[in-house]
Amino acid sequence: MKFIKQVFPVLLSILLISACTTPLKTKLKEFKNDGAYRIAFYNVENLFDLEDAPDKADEEFTPTGKKEWTAERYQKKLDDLAKVFQAMGYPPVIGVCEVENAKVLEDLINKTSMKDFGYQYAHEESPDFRGIDVGLLYMSSLFSVKETSITRINFPKEIVEDYTTRDILHVEGTFRGKEKIHFFINHWPSRRGGLEASEPKRVYVATQLRKETNKIFKEDPKANIIITGDFNDEPDNNSLLYTLNAKPTTETIKGQELYNCSYTLDQMGKGTYNYKGNWNMLDQFIVSASLLDGSCSLSATDAAIFTEEWLNYNDKKYGPTPSRTYGGPNYYGGISDHYPVYLDLRVR
Repeated sequence: MKFIKQVFPVLLSILLISACTTPLKTKLKEFKNDGAYRIAFYNVENLFDLEDAPDKADEEFTPTGKKEWTAERYQKKLDDLAKVFQAMGYPPVIGVCEVENAKVLEDLINKTSMKDFGYQYAHEESPDFRGIDVGLLYMSSLFSVKETSITRINFPKEIVEDYTTRDILHVEGTFRGKEKIHFFINHWPSRRGGLEASEPKRVYVATQLRKETNKIFKEDPKANIIITGDFNDEPDNNSLLYTLNAKPTTETIKGQELYNCSYTLDQMGKGTYNYKGNWNMLDQFIVSASLLDGSCSLSATDAAIFTEEWLNYNDKKYGPTPSRTYGGPNYYGGISDHYPVYLDLRVR
């Protein structure tokens, strides 16, 4: 009995250490999906904290606001988003939009199941009047950030006056300690006011983004560039196909060009956002030629939409639709009104 009492604490310690370390080792295998590294993007639909920022129109997302945004609802939203990323295999790089600030990103990676994976984030505060920004989540064990910068969108008066929108976030770093990659995270102006009336704003943003990629190509013609986001336009709209000049991946791949890995999905009638029964391919991935022509040790696949049934509610009129958190002031408890998208980077 004395021997058992002496040995038991030691055995218990070993079991506890094993219980803490073994699951993490198992989870490390999830960083790859079928031998590929998954890169994701998700419009997380109004991820606000509980505080009222005095210079932003975020009052409704407070406990006393119209939406009665409580700590319980906030934590549920965080946990639900983490569940989505878990189901996607915990992508090592995740672009997000409609996040209020750095705090919500910190909470997402530190107060949910994502906390075990060493995620960090890149974020800059933008001038958007509602206070929503874009951000990048990344596993520091696989992606090392060298530099973060923004492209601020200042519209000329002939396009629109007194209008602020989200910055374009540019994160430059090294993936797997080998490949230098530029990520651009976007959330372009909405279609409010109509597609044609609002189009000049998105065309202008596309012009600014193309200027940034041209600068990179000038320094490195074989640069690895991944552009993702909610563009509020589809792959064959003017802003993306002609201004940004993001070509279908079915065309001949040549250097210093951009290719839209979501183009085929759009042509198939697929989409990430259901507008009155019309599927819009708003959330996309665009890559440089080097990630398609063999110049890089990583090869990008065409993009895919993550459409698990539990992301949906069944709209009586329009069928399965991404289940949103709110519809006006009404709390539905869903995750987001968009589907997430992803592409896989395969090792050549």
